[in-house]
Amino acid sequence: MAGFDKMGVILLVASLEFILLQLCSATRYYDFVLKETNFTRLCSTKSILTVNGSFPGPTIQVHKGETIYVNVHNQGLYGVTIHWHGVKQPRNPWSDGPENITQCPIQAGSNFTYEVVFSSEEGTLWWHAHSDWTRATVHGAIVILPAAGTTYPFAAPHAQQTIILGSWFKSDVMEVINSALATGADPNNSDAFTINGQPGDLYSCSKASTFHMKVDYGKTYMLRLINALMNDEQFFAIANHNLTVVGQDAAYLKPITTPYIMITPGQTMDILVKANQPPSHYYIASAAYSDAIVPPHNGTTTAILQYRGKYSTPSTIPLPNLPVSNDTTAADNFTSCVRALASKAHPITVPTKITTRIYMTIAINEQICPNATCAGPDNNAIAASLNNISFETPSIDILQAYYGGINGVFEENFPTNPPYFYNFTGEQQNITTYPTFGAKVKFIKYGEGVEIIFQGTNIIAPENHPMHLHGFSFYLVGTGYGNFNATTSPKTYNLVDPPEVNTIGVPKNGWATIRFIADNPGVWFMHCHLERHSSWGMDTVIIVGNGNTTNSKLRPPPAHMPLCSKS
Repeated sequence: MAGFDKMGVILLVASLEFILLQLCSATRYYDFVLKETNFTRLCSTKSILTVNGSFPGPTIQVHKGETIYVNVHNQGLYGVTIHWHGVKQPRNPWSDGPENITQCPIQAGSNFTYEVVFSSEEGTLWWHAHSDWTRATVHGAIVILPAAGTTYPFAAPHAQQTIILGSWFKSDVMEVINSALATGADPNNSDAFTINGQPGDLYSCSKASTFHMKVDYGKTYMLRLINALMNDEQFFAIANHNLTVVGQDAAYLKPITTPYIMITPGQTMDILVKANQPPSHYYIASAAYSDAIVPPHNGTTTAILQYRGKYSTPSTIPLPNLPVSNDTTAADNFTSCVRALASKAHPITVPTKITTRIYMTIAINEQICPNATCAGPDNNAIAASLNNISFETPSIDILQAYYGGINGVFEENFPTNPPYFYNFTGEQQNITTYPTFGAKVKFIKYGEGVEIIFQGTNIIAPENHPMHLHGFSFYLVGTGYGNFNATTSPKTYNLVDPPEVNTIGVPKNGWATIRFIADNPGVWFMHCHLERHSSWGMDTVIIVGNGNTTNSKLRPPPAHMPLCSKS
């Protein structure tokens, strides 16, 4: 018989019992089975790791404030973890998921049940693997509907459609990153972008499988858009249709009506589209926005918005006018419009008393390669850093070490400021080309008002960096180009209606400031959501201490965390 252990985690041992539990309880339970599955894309067939045999994986649907349990069965070849991106998990980092940060991987042939605790989130989030590069194919949507008795702050749409932007690699993704790390080179670009797993008409052999979204004339639809790409920001649009953005990262926005949007890896957006054009076929399209030195994959992924009814199928389907890939002005014109709804029903509370301030530089670096035999700049290996520290992931997870008092796993000395101050966005400074390495964390007291200033740098390869913090939503109060100025830059802050998000883009050769209250005790990962940057060490960990009450203290671990080895 299945039962409850002392942590309330349901142990599912038979499918019949699983069905009975679903029928007898309002709590939602999901089974995720990770396994290798054959898929045909770009004229060839390859085996990829999937959840329940689908790419993208299954959608989780909940109401605001619910708790769900997801039993992950790993039938793949490698250890794996799952992260619930943007879910705050109050006091529960045990189920947050980043490998060797809050848990060790679920080994092949074993399983682990996640308790996913939703709180204030409302809108669209997503889940994905958080171990090596497995998230390329292991990801799916989370739809968080309004709580019972409440509704949207806009007219309810006729229907909803999840749109997941993804990456497709002809090679095994583990081989892509392992080869790059072994040689010190930049990983290969993806071979295609995808919409709901399909590259679309503009790629070879993809026309027959292009995703179609069918609509009725005159009705309004909600797109739940997710950028699940590994390394590429995206411009997105629908031919001849305006987009009205009403939410981002599971929080409502003042509506933005625009012909296109720019979305970074990790971000989600809720978008209303009215089917008000002559019934026909119209391309939904997405292509890279990149301000990096290394050019991105230059393909355009497409789907088709298809009106129902009787009409002649067009011989030519119109494409939207996406901005060119390096159009930073177009990207800024969209992102500068993003404001929180900040209504009576959906209030925001921006911290004004800041007691912890962190100035954090972001950089691409070099790691000295013995005998200059690597394939990166100057025959060295590529690295990356925050405050000139390149993060090294330990073999024992940091949460276990912190909770159990295990020494030697991490260091408590992540700096509040960079080691050197100079013209960060001017000429390259050799003093910071080579970072130090280690698993260094930043401790913050419970209840502190926190401000983090992310400062881009011009070292090696300046570009936009999508920074993501686990365990919190935060307010993006300001951005700018050049070096942050402690006197003049704060005067430009928006403290009235800044967006409440979990992932932001730090401008190339610019800065971005976020604020939040450290009211979620635990171990929380912070990293760039360009996967190659995270693999190079553009990561750190924030540990928020316990408060003085039971409800402000870290919960104890569940009874059966994954072991840190196969033994």
